[in-house]
Amino acid sequence: MEIAKRVHALAQEQNDAALMIGAYRALADTLYFLGNFESARKYAAMGVQIWRSGSIEFSVEEVTAPVVTCLWLQALCDWQFGEIAASQATLAEAITLAQQLNDMHGLASALAYAGMLGSLKRDAAEVDRVASDLIELSTRHLFAQWLAAGQIFRGWSRSVTGDPAQGISWIQDGIEGWRALGTTFSVPFGLALKAEALHLADRMSEALEAITEAEALVARTEERWWSAELHRLRGVFLAASGADDTQIEAAFRDAIHTAKQQKSVSLATRAEATYAEYSRQKASASEGHGFRLPLA
Repeated sequence: MEIAKRVHALAQEQNDAALMIGAYRALADTLYFLGNFESARKYAAMGVQIWRSGSIEFSVEEVTAPVVTCLWLQALCDWQFGEIAASQATLAEAITLAQQLNDMHGLASALAYAGMLGSLKRDAAEVDRVASDLIELSTRHLFAQWLAAGQIFRGWSRSVTGDPAQGISWIQDGIEGWRALGTTFSVPFGLALKAEALHLADRMSEALEAITEAEALVARTEERWWSAELHRLRGVFLAASGADDTQIEAAFRDAIHTAKQQKSVSLATRAEATYAEYSRQKASASEGHGFRLPLA
């Protein structure tokens, strides 16, 4: 966060609109993945606003056009605040702009986050289509990071459409490819998708191990944007395993508390709905185990 603040201060000193877009991108990116969605959306919107105010000349070559990143960050924030239609429209704009700018790395990143939003909507067909586009683009341009992301999303889509064994293999290959680049960034999200696939394959203990690994990474790196969902999934898997009620309810309460603390309407709604379904099944169950709760 200190680096992002320093970038912002330097851009202000230069009084350069293009540099300010990059600075807002750095702040929004950092804040989003720390779990501060409200501030992230503010800075992402400010970067987009500068871009839309007129022609911007970039004096520094960027790997990805900062405005493309601002757009997909704004789309992710919109989703967190329950503004699903706005999220989809903004992400589509990011993809279109990357194509217009001939920004292939920016296009790959936007496609990756389109895959992420598709998985949040549980739209396996959309995720599979995006994964295919992302894999093809990344293979052509040697984008190892985004190729790994495409593999993860392809694996998730295969898992939820009835082939969890093959899906788990794709996801694991993607996670290993991502880690081979020397980064743990977004690995907790990939592990959450892997855990979902393991759950669908009735490999419950392994699903819980994946969640535990993801939570350990969050504790070490402070990448908290998916923490609420990790807690919720732990509750789902514990309930399916017939764990103690105290553990299950603690996981759901942690999910709700975290989502509300981060002001995520979508994740809070999801956690509350899953907890309510658990409570309903528990009240009507003759035995206290074997709950089948929704993954979303």
